[in-house]
Amino acid sequence: MLDGLPEENVQNYPRPPRLEPVELVLRVVLSGQEIARTTRGWRVLETHHAPTYYLPKADVDMTHLRPIPGGSLCEWKGRAVYFDLITEGMRIPRAAWSYPEPTRAFRSIRSHLAFYAGPLDCFVGDVAVSAQPGDFYGGWVTPNLKGIVKGAPGTRHW
Repeated sequence: MLDGLPEENVQNYPRPPRLEPVELVLRVVLSGQEIARTTRGWRVLETHHAPTYYLPKADVDMTHLRPIPGGSLCEWKGRAVYFDLITEGMRIPRAAWSYPEPTRAFRSIRSHLAFYAGPLDCFVGDVAVSAQPGDFYGGWVTPNLKGIVKGAPGTRHW
């Protein structure tokens, strides 16, 4: 255990990815203001990725999120839509995303949001996370993770 989290090696995560519930408190904070808090989250585990955490929209202050045009496609989860985060004169473009109609294997994350940790303060339990390297993937890196987390230059298409 490291910071209350079990040691995990991202190279041992499955492909195709696996979805599992998270009982720890997940929090998202911007400039000291809590945007989301839940004990009903999910995480997606995929080889060489930091876990991506999904929080129920019911546990997110949706007044700060604005849907934006466009999206992306995940071969496992389906089509994603994105949201800007707006609070007190600050706008963070594409700070969060969701799968409104996920594939059958990921139905549990319907009506959930994931947040990019880079511009936000995000926590798994009491552990502050850092962003998965690069500008595309949205995993939350915690100190208990071992192995190579993809996203840095030269690793994106592994």
